[in-house]
Amino acid sequence: MMKLRTRRALALAGSAVALSVALTGCSALNGILGGGSGDADRDEDTGQVTESSNIDIFSLKLGDCKMASASGLIEDADVVPCDQPHDEEVYYEITMDDGEFSEDDIDAASQECIGDAYTSFVGIAFNDSVLEVYPITPTQQTWDELNDRVVQCVISDPDGQTTGSLKGAAR
Repeated sequence: MMKLRTRRALALAGSAVALSVALTGCSALNGILGGGSGDADRDEDTGQVTESSNIDIFSLKLGDCKMASASGLIEDADVVPCDQPHDEEVYYEITMDDGEFSEDDIDAASQECIGDAYTSFVGIAFNDSVLEVYPITPTQQTWDELNDRVVQCVISDPDGQTTGSLKGAAR
């Protein structure tokens, strides 16, 4: 009954990365049963998060800053205003074409997270950067049942939390 999106590892330089998928708890039931609001308080003009919140993963938006989440299946996200210390930032989104669910197509599209979109956002190419990236992607279930077609590119600094956006960080 839970609808989860997948945090994937990008296959870089042709090396496939195995994912261990771990499901934790049933906290999504709170959101499904009305325990949570689903989305964060946001500025009406900018759409930016104004107050720390735990949100449904489908409420995560481009430009959101969040705390790190475990790899594997993701059901929610802890978002914070970007001017507060945070682990990660959603910096790019790719909308997949309709059709049959294909992990190969999603993996291919996810490469854009470290392509021109990365270079435009950070200011230098991924291979020249110390920053890390992973995509949040649809699962077969969210693709089929929720028309989930969005791949979200998430960036972080391996040295720890940042304050503000990593846009233009050039490192």
